[in-house]
Amino acid sequence: MIADFEGYINRVDNAANRDQLRTVLTWVQETFPQLEQRYAWNQPMFTDHGTFIIGFSVAKPHMAFAPEGQGMVHFAEQIAAAGYNPGKKFGRIKWTQDVDYDLLKQIIQYNIEDKIDCTTFWRR
Repeated sequence: MIADFEGYINRVDNAANRDQLRTVLTWVQETFPQLEQRYAWNQPMFTDHGTFIIGFSVAKPHMAFAPEGQGMVHFAEQIAAAGYNPGKKFGRIKWTQDVDYDLLKQIIQYNIEDKIDCTTFWRR
């Protein structure tokens, strides 16, 4: 259940984009039920034992996923192959593109495993 994120989701003007965002956030919660929901820095995010795993944000042309810079570097080839527009710490999925759930799963799993002993919110 992503009730904590509904206020954010409902601010998305386009109904199809709103539904897509809700679908992605619900998928993350259902696929990784151990992750905790957190709303901070004006975006929905998921954490594990108090450390950041992934966040999402929206803009008019896209939805962004943010796995931190290390996650972007680790999956740079796959992100490019999916046709997503990469930034330094986040990737952009155009609303017209399909969401590659297998890639998202790999990215999230990587962060969970890589940050298993992390005691800070962000990597150092």
